[in-house]
Amino acid sequence: MSKFTLPDMKPEVSINVAQGNEISSEELLGFPAFKTWLANLKHSLSLQNKESHTFFEDPYVLRSIHIQCIDRFGGGRLGFLKFQAEVTNASNEKLPGSVFLRGGSVAMMLILQPEDAPKDSETDKYVILTLQARVPAGSLAFTEIPAGMIDDNGTFAGAAAKEISEETGLEIPTNELLDMTKLALPAPPDSDEKLQAAVYPSCGGCDEYIPIFLWQKRIPKDQLKEWQGKLTGLRSHGEKITLMLARLEDIWKVAGRDAKTLAAWALYQGLKKEGKV
Repeated sequence: MSKFTLPDMKPEVSINVAQGNEISSEELLGFPAFKTWLANLKHSLSLQNKESHTFFEDPYVLRSIHIQCIDRFGGGRLGFLKFQAEVTNASNEKLPGSVFLRGGSVAMMLILQPEDAPKDSETDKYVILTLQARVPAGSLAFTEIPAGMIDDNGTFAGAAAKEISEETGLEIPTNELLDMTKLALPAPPDSDEKLQAAVYPSCGGCDEYIPIFLWQKRIPKDQLKEWQGKLTGLRSHGEKITLMLARLEDIWKVAGRDAKTLAAWALYQGLKKEGKV
């Protein structure tokens, strides 16, 4: 078991790495997901110094981190971490600290509408959904809104984006995206915790945060009709990911198992009600 300490932490925080896992302090501290998690936690712990804070009289402190498992991507790049963070107070009371660290991703609510529909109306709006294997959920055909990342060229990227491009020819540049989470969650004052302007789908055990973007496009009616016939969610033999179109008003039940979809639908309805989208 290797061991080192976090710099600039009082009291000292020890990092213990389980046998069979190799990671240096430089690699850990340079891992974006860990940097974000640690910065958020340090800020939240610092707020306990205010008399109005719930934990002011007996504040909690990060004591140690035990890294239990490391997953690496291709080329040896650090991918996922599983660790136990010991956060206790002077009374030796503990906060739950089992963490699966993976960092953020993005999700897209892609809405298509025929050009002949009245402007600023909700008539005949359809949402692009993906069906793909999600082994952690025990599924080989999980229905969800597209998820992925923003690449270095400022374009939505990943397996779902590639499939959308191949099947429809649609490319999704960032200058046409509206960040619904940022619009709904304004920057907090200095007195508040500084979490990401994003949805946290499983904050009881995972740091993953997902900004949800909106992209709306009006297309020729015939084109939409063609895609309705083509994008049915039925997969060819061996196809790992496919697309389907669902009416906007139905996605809460068509893809209701997906937290991203439900969050996107709620954000859209709330922002629409307030005239922000």
